[in-house]
Amino acid sequence: MTSNMHLPEQRETSRNEQPLVEQQAADLLCLHDSPVVRAMYLGAGFVALFLAVLGAILPVLPTTPFVLLAAACFARGSEYFHRKLLENRIAGPIIREWTLYRSIPQRVKRWVYFLMTLSFGSSILIVPELWQKIMLVVIGSILAFYIWRIPVRKV
Repeated sequence: MTSNMHLPEQRETSRNEQPLVEQQAADLLCLHDSPVVRAMYLGAGFVALFLAVLGAILPVLPTTPFVLLAAACFARGSEYFHRKLLENRIAGPIIREWTLYRSIPQRVKRWVYFLMTLSFGSSILIVPELWQKIMLVVIGSILAFYIWRIPVRKV
């Protein structure tokens, strides 16, 4: 019974958030005047998105910077793909947070550290040479320091 009482409140909240999301998407959108340049931005956005997907699989290639780059390219190249990326349930909130506040949520930062530890740790165990292990530790440390420097906005 109590869960049904909260259902109208949840619907009302989602209705109130939808215009806000659409307004934020419109504010971030800045299509280029030239159709040729828009096509180039669109192509660069797809390349960045492809690299982001690879980054989710490969341990050393980052994901988030390529998703942000894809969002920036789509904002200048295609209203449709820009909106689709912002409506994505995983990438959308992160892109909006970064674009509006230049920060990432604390839960995302913890998730990034976990995935970095998992991917770099497994890679260090797999590679045979000592210099490769040292290189991975150095790259992982630099990346962890960079992530540590990104601010977390207090909500």
